[in-house]
Amino acid sequence: MSQSLPSSIDATLGLLQSQGYVADRALATVLFLALRMKRPLLLEGEAGTGKTEIAKVLAAALGRKLIRLQCYEGLDLASAVYEWNYARQMMAIRLAEAAGGGQGGGLDRSRLEGDIFSETYLVKRPLLQALEPQKGGAPILLIDELDRTDEAFEAFLLEVLADAQVTIPELGTIRAAEPPIVILTSNRTREIHDALKRRCLYHWVGYPDTARELAILKARAPHAPAKLAKQVVAFVQAIRREELFKAPGVAETLDWASALVELDAVALDPGLVSDTLGALLKYQDDIQAMQGSKVRELLDQVKTEAVR
Repeated sequence: MSQSLPSSIDATLGLLQSQGYVADRALATVLFLALRMKRPLLLEGEAGTGKTEIAKVLAAALGRKLIRLQCYEGLDLASAVYEWNYARQMMAIRLAEAAGGGQGGGLDRSRLEGDIFSETYLVKRPLLQALEPQKGGAPILLIDELDRTDEAFEAFLLEVLADAQVTIPELGTIRAAEPPIVILTSNRTREIHDALKRRCLYHWVGYPDTARELAILKARAPHAPAKLAKQVVAFVQAIRREELFKAPGVAETLDWASALVELDAVALDPGLVSDTLGALLKYQDDIQAMQGSKVRELLDQVKTEAVR
């Protein structure tokens, strides 16, 4: 069942919290403005900080359909917008030719061309799907990891974001009766073009502070013992201050906490941390750098801070 859009920043915070997403007020503010102003929202930040989850949570909270376009290098219109079902078109042509020949009449090619380039043979991809009317209201369109595509695809997106429409040469311009709620994410492996950024509201999704990360852990992994949860968050906060190839995101914090719970852990110790670092760090060089005395050093910091 669809819900009405939040009427205030506090209501937006509550909406996210109702789905277990612990947001700060800055994020709730920009999300509220994006919904009220009907502007796309561009979320940038390190991988694993919860950008994609925002779109999922919003769709669930509002009771809207989530349509996701996962971006990648080489993404083209056929994968993002539409393509023609060539196999069905060819079959229709062969059947028409056979029927025309059997009746002794000629084939009306202009009429046939109009028939085969109709919606019957159109394969709709995420961007085109998002422009169609949806039960429960406009869908949430998640354009995920936009930085993986190239500038040519960004240029095409300008029409979609500015006018909520796409142009199909054989059919004309298809415009949304109600524009989708658009959320774009980027891990900033490259800069998004200014022309696209100007059409969006913007928010940087950073790593949470200790208090918020602990609240996230309690909300998403309530089965973790309180002492263990505090130590996990403190250790993750400490490890992010180290020189790593890839610091752990919130997703890794949750994975690690869940792994420790599966091992019936109630507190951290050097051996346990060393054995489970693969749930927290995803590069061997980082894991190696944190082994041995470094783990004990960080655990000592965590215990010292806990006493304060």
